[in-house]
Amino acid sequence: MRTCVGCRGVTAKRELVRIVRTLEGKVEVDPTGKKSGRGAYICPRYHCWEEALKKDRLARALRTTIGPQERQALLAYAQSFKEKVAS
Repeated sequence: MRTCVGCRGVTAKRELVRIVRTLEGKVEVDPTGKKSGRGAYICPRYHCWEEALKKDRLARALRTTIGPQERQALLAYAQSFKEKVAS
């Protein structure tokens, strides 16, 4: 069981998307859930991704700062969840 940093809901690890701060300090999506580094989990809902980034919850969970390019890349990834809901 893991907690979503966006909505604070607790759910199974496999139902969440893992975000990792790599050993090089980059923040990226970890689709396999096996990359080395500090991880945090977010629900596959666009609203959770917005909350996690807007309120710096993700940065706090990863103990880093998230740059504008990384933030844009994460929101672009989250767009796929927004489109699934609209369909």
